[in-house]
Amino acid sequence: MSNAIWDALAATPLLEVRRRAAVVDELAEIEPVTVTGAHRLAWNDRGGQSAVWYFAEDGRVLLLTFDHESDLNLYAEEDFALQESLYEGVPESLVALVRDRPENYESLNLTDSATGRTIHYAGGVFWYDGTRWHVSDGLVEYCRREDADLFGESGFDYCLDAYRFGQDFTPETVVAIRDEDGRYEDEDEKEKEADLLGIREAFARHG
Repeated sequence: MSNAIWDALAATPLLEVRRRAAVVDELAEIEPVTVTGAHRLAWNDRGGQSAVWYFAEDGRVLLLTFDHESDLNLYAEEDFALQESLYEGVPESLVALVRDRPENYESLNLTDSATGRTIHYAGGVFWYDGTRWHVSDGLVEYCRREDADLFGESGFDYCLDAYRFGQDFTPETVVAIRDEDGRYEDEDEKEKEADLLGIREAFARHG
């Protein structure tokens, strides 16, 4: 299983992963959340795609990605059993971070009609055991069974693009990307400079 962003994530020290997650969370104007046993950071594009990180106190991590236009948009199908199966292979103590929890913008809940229990929806389920990253067994099995592109359908590639794993991640690169995306009207240099200053301050807070 080879993927450039996956390989870059796997090669990035956890402290740097967390730093980038914190910076991107702030730039996306998302409030960090402390849940029992973990710290939640996230990103969304305000269009239905998201990445959610749970950094557990014991050094493990749960990462969820979601692309609402992919075949792994299980929220649209309201398929609780299939969604829960995507968490197979992930330690239950990590799954507990998203089971029977209040929903939020990035993670709505799917509900088991028989028991009333809930779980956060996600197209991609990945986790870090303190040493290395894993794709959940359930996601691997689903993609094998359906002959689906794991990193594409799960939203992994798109949702982790903002973190630039394996690439420079500086205030200047963020502004350059925003400029390419047409963020600044008429190439307004004063607007770009003001934005750069604010982004530098965000980076400094998570240095």
